[in-house]
Amino acid sequence: MNKTSKTTTMKLNTYEQKIERALSRGEYTRADDADSAIKLFKDAAKNYRILQKSKPITIRVNQEDLLKVKSKAKKSRIPYQTLLSALIHHFAEGRTQINL
Repeated sequence: MNKTSKTTTMKLNTYEQKIERALSRGEYTRADDADSAIKLFKDAAKNYRILQKSKPITIRVNQEDLLKVKSKAKKSRIPYQTLLSALIHHFAEGRTQINL
């Protein structure tokens, strides 16, 4: 079975064809946490695009601060570098303020 859209033609393998048939028969229902999963994947895609445009840098960071950032990133289930990049981006865009 081929899945066609305006921009892409995609050939589905046997497993994907079975899933598509089951979907069309209504055998699957929406998960209770589907909205949070969708948001998670949208954010991941957005972060991926942002990271593709990024430039690597080297900085010295207080070890205790780095451990705290890594811990918070782990709780959020994202790499700590992504968290640091997001913090820098939010500051650069004026969405986060720092009192020095």
